[in-house]
Amino acid sequence: MSISVRPFARGDREQVTSLVNAHIAAVVPGVSVSVQALLSQLEREPGEFIVDRWVRERITLVAEQRGRVVAAAHLIRYGDGPDTGERYRNAGEIRWLVCWPDAPYWPDSLAAGDALAVACHAQLRRWGVTRRYADGTLPAPGVYGIPEQWPHIRAIYQRIGFRDDGRVEIVLIAPVDRLARPAPPVDGLTVSRTVGINGTRITALLDGADVGYIEVDTNLDAGPRVSRVGTWADVGNLWVEPDHRRKRIGTWLLGQAADWLELGGATRLLDYADVTEEDYTEFLTAAGFTVLTRTTREFTAHG
Repeated sequence: MSISVRPFARGDREQVTSLVNAHIAAVVPGVSVSVQALLSQLEREPGEFIVDRWVRERITLVAEQRGRVVAAAHLIRYGDGPDTGERYRNAGEIRWLVCWPDAPYWPDSLAAGDALAVACHAQLRRWGVTRRYADGTLPAPGVYGIPEQWPHIRAIYQRIGFRDDGRVEIVLIAPVDRLARPAPPVDGLTVSRTVGINGTRITALLDGADVGYIEVDTNLDAGPRVSRVGTWADVGNLWVEPDHRRKRIGTWLLGQAADWLELGGATRLLDYADVTEEDYTEFLTAAGFTVLTRTTREFTAHG
């Protein structure tokens, strides 16, 4: 069995994009990235405007087996100066690793994934980092961590010594046209729209006072480099003041956001919840959301 692990070359771009899109498609329906979108992520991630500025080195590796790119990984090294956030200071990360699963016509592809993972671990050691992380953040909405649809990637990480801290997030999706549009649940409730910190903010007002708000972001990708079914948005924040909860204000805010998103042509809305936030998950599913995936965060290697 001949496996060659080497740096990514321009001639690999179509095969690696196909490999990445196969992993995206298992998590979110109707989404794929272009070669341009993937190559852009390998150079810089402007959407990660806090963390990306701490990156000092990037490298992409592929595992080639019998003339075919069977696995690929993107690695980054963060700075070690005081301008880098504490958690990332002198850290290295496998930003993502993708690998074809074994198949009857290709029964040993996971061996190439293991060889690539070992090479990634060796690169992190060569960088001399003091913290080593592993993730699965691809340039597509809702794809991060290690989704439950990638058991082969989880197993590869575990075989080279990465372990998760048990934190799991749930990614949910709703067709915008299926979200309820209830009447104001409280007399005198009005709405205002402003610029928010994580998208457009729609605020619920009662007697001139803020009692809750929702922020929705449609800028999940700049330009047509990501192909989707319709236009996607996500919930940046959803908050109702404690004294005004259990009055369906949150459901009403979702309906207000749905009206606004439809005016702009958005058809899908994503939201996220920690697995421990059972009440919030139940609220979203009652409102029309469906669970896309459960994704595990914080894979770390020790020793």
